[in-house]
Amino acid sequence: MVAAGGGEGVKIYTRTGDEGETGLFGAGRVPKNHVRVDAYGQVDELNATIGFALALEPQTFCRELLETTQRDLFTIGAELATPDAEKLTKALRDRGPPVGREHVIVLEQAIDRYTNQVPPLKQFILPGGVPKAAALHVARTVCRRAERAVVTLYRKHKTGAPSSVIPYLNRLSDLLFVLARAANHAAGSAETPW
Repeated sequence: MVAAGGGEGVKIYTRTGDEGETGLFGAGRVPKNHVRVDAYGQVDELNATIGFALALEPQTFCRELLETTQRDLFTIGAELATPDAEKLTKALRDRGPPVGREHVIVLEQAIDRYTNQVPPLKQFILPGGVPKAAALHVARTVCRRAERAVVTLYRKHKTGAPSSVIPYLNRLSDLLFVLARAANHAAGSAETPW
């Protein structure tokens, strides 16, 4: 996650990670290659790839949906970085609830809506097309990697991944695939079959 700060007199660097460790929110320090840090770091990378896709033309394509998704990913990052449930509740107090089943349903509804806007898929397609679609395909693959990292965290620690995080990431990768197809369709770019 990107640290808050940056105003006049506030330094972005702390030097506290120079020995290869980082702090979890309310849970001490761990090595930077800890499975928990890997999981929330990959969710952060996913968030950045979605931001890159948003920056490409047309910038209005699914903007509200993708920005809402970015906010959800920040919440997931906070959930993964905060093993203490009480501290997490305090941290999210002004940000809304943790990601839950209702967030997954929103993704499912969007998948259904955009699936109805593209031709039926009858075979595998090569990732690519217009820059917007290609960026959404990259985000999809980063999402799958983040999902694997969260599953690893959950299986290793048996706690660590709130119950809706894995389904959310699973649905999000499907949504990004459908949005990539919709971006190509909207641009009149034919999909390349495998």
